[in-house]
Amino acid sequence: MNAPARDFVGYGRNRPDFEWPGGRRVAVSVVVNYEEGGENCVLDGDAHSEVLNSDVAGAVARAGRRNLVVESHYEYGSRVGHWRILDLLQECKIPATYFAVSSALEKHPEAARSIVRSGHEVVSHGARWIDYDGIPEATEREHMVQSLDVLERLCGQRPVGWYTGRVSANTRALAAEQGLMYDSDAYNDDLPFWTDVGGRAHLIVPYSFDCNDMRFASAPGFNTPDDFTDHLRRTLACLRREAGRRPAMMSIGLHLRLAGRPGRAEALREFLMEASEFPDVWFCRRRDIADFWCRKFPAGR
Repeated sequence: MNAPARDFVGYGRNRPDFEWPGGRRVAVSVVVNYEEGGENCVLDGDAHSEVLNSDVAGAVARAGRRNLVVESHYEYGSRVGHWRILDLLQECKIPATYFAVSSALEKHPEAARSIVRSGHEVVSHGARWIDYDGIPEATEREHMVQSLDVLERLCGQRPVGWYTGRVSANTRALAAEQGLMYDSDAYNDDLPFWTDVGGRAHLIVPYSFDCNDMRFASAPGFNTPDDFTDHLRRTLACLRREAGRRPAMMSIGLHLRLAGRPGRAEALREFLMEASEFPDVWFCRRRDIADFWCRKFPAGR
């Protein structure tokens, strides 16, 4: 399969002028990444331990060996962070999208049930939270089908969205092959857009790394909870100011082992309570955005 072509133009100055449901001008998508248990671990047959997105500074891959400290930080996410974030979303009345690694959620079926009961969307985040670059196409396809099957069994419905993160050149074409409504493996716009995949229109609902708690685990990044929420506030303020002439969407990325820590969760709660009061802001699931876009701007229009 061929890798996606690059597009340096996008909408340009011809961005569509419209209103989100309810007359809102900015759509805000809160994304919760459920990865704990799907990361690199030699217990699962991986060649090395995980290094990304934990509070373990300077973690390095240990070939053939476990990193018990990193593992423990990940376990905090599923043991504690999941419930804290779930309660926070309920308190703030925020519908969210969960990027769920199927092998991770399979280790905690009650978490899967709680997400569905709360009305949140479950998107497939792959069978494993590993780097798919260089993995054979047939293996990636097998993992993709397995992930969708497992999440359908755990959640009672098959995901309509996809996000790998650590993609290969084949990921988008494989997602389109599965008949998914959209994928979010893109960071190149403030609005959804259609792209051509093998001669067929495929919807992209872009994601973001800047409004993302992963920057607590990277350098340069966020040092304090206020760093994170100040960036969220300024991002939303900019989009709301511009919304008079160009509506937009904003993605907020959370990880249970990061945002689920008390200090960060409290700052996040303050931001969400504040932002949910804005009359021009629509908090929604990514599926809601995709549904709206398909109706308002169908492919080929």
